[in-house]
Amino acid sequence: LFHFLKVSSDFTADEKMEIETIKTYKKDLLDDIQVFAHFVTHFNIRAYCMHPCDNYHIVKGINYLVMNKLLDGSAQSIAEFLYKEEGLNKTAIGEFLGEREELHLQTLKAFVDLHEFSDLNLVQALRSFLWSFRLPGEAQKIDRMMEAFATRYCDCNTHVFQSTDTCYILSFAIIMLNTSLHNPNVKDKTTLERFISMNRGINNGEDLPNDLLSKLYESIRNEPFKIPEDDGNDLTHTFFNPDREGWLQKLGGRVKTWKRRWFILTDNCLYYFEFTTDKEPRGIIPLENLCVREVPYSRKPYCLELYNPNSRGQKIKACKTETDGRVVEGKHQSYTICAASAEERDSWIEAIRASITKDPFYDLVSVRKKKVINQAPQD
Repeated sequence: LFHFLKVSSDFTADEKMEIETIKTYKKDLLDDIQVFAHFVTHFNIRAYCMHPCDNYHIVKGINYLVMNKLLDGSAQSIAEFLYKEEGLNKTAIGEFLGEREELHLQTLKAFVDLHEFSDLNLVQALRSFLWSFRLPGEAQKIDRMMEAFATRYCDCNTHVFQSTDTCYILSFAIIMLNTSLHNPNVKDKTTLERFISMNRGINNGEDLPNDLLSKLYESIRNEPFKIPEDDGNDLTHTFFNPDREGWLQKLGGRVKTWKRRWFILTDNCLYYFEFTTDKEPRGIIPLENLCVREVPYSRKPYCLELYNPNSRGQKIKACKTETDGRVVEGKHQSYTICAASAEERDSWIEAIRASITKDPFYDLVSVRKKKVINQAPQD
C-alpha cells in the first residue's frame, strides 16, 4: 500500500496531503516502536538489577544491556549505569562491585571515581559513598571496597592524611562509632575521649589532630548514617547484609507458647519481627557472651537454644517491645527456637556461631593498624 501511494501520480491535492499525513504517521509509529523496544529492554535490565537475592541477576542484566548495545561492556559504562540509574537494587550493586574478577575490580574503581570527595570531611564523604550501594557481608569484599574509597578520598584531598591506610582505618572507626552511638542495643556508648584514644598513632605512627576527630565525632553523634533501603525493606540495621534471615518459632519467656517470628541475624545480634514488613523489631538478642546448641524439646524436633554458659539461672541481657510500644527488658534465661527441619536448624546454629566468633570490621582494622605501627619510623 505504501509503495503504491509513493509511486502513483494521479492524486488530487487533497489526496496527496492525506498521503503525506499517512507517511508521517507511519514514521511516528516506527519511532514509537523503537522507543517501546528500548523501554522493554530497559525494563528487563532493571528487573534483573533490582533483584535482591544474588549477584547472578545483575550480571545477567548487564550482559543483556551489552548484547542490546545499550552498554559497550567497558568497566566505565557499567559503573556509570550502576551509579546513575534510578531504582536499581543497592544490595545487588554492592555484591557486583565486591567481586574479585578483573572486570568487577575495574568497575569498582570507576564507580568510586564517579564520587567527588574534594573538600569534604571524611564523614561527609562516607555518607555519600555508603548511600550509593550496600556494603556486602564478606570481609574480603568489604576490604576491597573500603580500600578503593580510601584511595579515592586521598586523591581528592591530598593534604588531609599521610597515607591511605590512615583513611582506611579512620573510616572503619567512624562506621563502628555510628553503630555504637545509634544502635539501641549498645549500652556502652563510645565517648569522644575513647574515640580519640582508639585512633592514636594511625597517621603513620603519629596522632591525628584532636580537633579533626572531634568534628567527625560530633557529625556522627548529631546525625547517623542513612542506610539505603531496597524494595521498601526497612529491616537492615547495619551496613552489612544479614548473615541469615527466615521464619522460626520462638518459645515465650513467661507464657510458654510458640510464636512464629521473622528472625534476622546481623551485627552480632539476633532480631525478631512479627511481620517481614515491620520497621522495628519486636525483640533484640545480643549474642555477646552467649552460646548456641541443639536442644531436644517435646513435640518440637528441630530446636536450638541460646544460653549464657557463665550466668546460668540469670536473665539474658535482651530487650523486647510490648504491644503498647514500651521497650522492656527480656524475661528469658535462655531462648528456645524451633526450625522447620534439621538442616535449617543446623544452618542457623552454624550462622549464629560464626556471628558470635567473628566481626569482619574489627579483624580488618586490626590487621591494618598493625601494618601502620610496624611501618612507622622509629625514634
